[in-house]
Amino acid sequence: MKSPLFRVFLCCLALPVFGQAPAPQNPPQDSPQSQDQSNRSVLEVKPGAEAIKNKDLWEKTGYFHPFVRMPKYILQDQKAIWTSPFHTARSDIKWWVIFGTATGALIATDRYTSKNAPDTPTLRRIGADTSYLASGYTLVPLAAGFYFLGTASHSERFRESGMLAFEALVDTVLVELIVKSATDRARPLESDGKGHFWDGSNGPWNGSFPSGHAMSTFALASVFTHEYSHRWWVKALAYGYAGGVVGARLAAKKHFPGDVVAGGAIGWFIGDYVYGKRHNSELDHKPAVAQKVLDHVRIGGGAP
Repeated sequence: MKSPLFRVFLCCLALPVFGQAPAPQNPPQDSPQSQDQSNRSVLEVKPGAEAIKNKDLWEKTGYFHPFVRMPKYILQDQKAIWTSPFHTARSDIKWWVIFGTATGALIATDRYTSKNAPDTPTLRRIGADTSYLASGYTLVPLAAGFYFLGTASHSERFRESGMLAFEALVDTVLVELIVKSATDRARPLESDGKGHFWDGSNGPWNGSFPSGHAMSTFALASVFTHEYSHRWWVKALAYGYAGGVVGARLAAKKHFPGDVVAGGAIGWFIGDYVYGKRHNSELDHKPAVAQKVLDHVRIGGGAP
């Protein structure tokens, strides 16, 4: 009979690869096609229907059309996620190895790491307060803000960022609920503090593995850094935000290290998949007002 750790290990392995296609041949380095591929999905996802279609662009019509299509896209995403083990490209096996090895190693050592980590009432309070940055009533308005700000400023990239962020959030919530229900891991302050699986105290949907906060924030970070891959400070802000949330969850004693690393990785790959599947490549040739402003932002005196 396989051990619980082995089952969880396999469960985690199944998530990072969602419907990949073989990578295209690399075009000449200086060609426009090469520049367009600079922010491609790491998973080389086969592009699907865009979140923001050409008929939705601001100078035409369809401000609310993307929301009508969203439920269908979510169903397609979930099918790709949960059937991914059956159509994994050989070139993507490395993600299984990296992610699976890291997750398995951390789960095996979580009890010792958590026991010896700094733990004070002040740290727990700061961690709990900071965790609100990754709550639904923070992230959903953030995604909506990008969409409606993009609509008001005629920035299609802002609009797409908001729609992809919203889609990625819904996908992460669904994956989180299913995996938490299947594992029901006890949190660090529950049971005997050793993080046993199928030993949670507050119902299977509120288990410790994986961290939903980490999944959501890293999914959004993945989307935003793909959209603005040419801006290092966007990456710094996005990953700094997500990393801060991960640290907060550990400080608050709400998760073990294995929970947040697994959640962050799953969330990042979901964001990567959603971007690769839904990004409208026409936007890469259509700078808008807000994008022109960002292109001239300098931080730390660096050149744009």
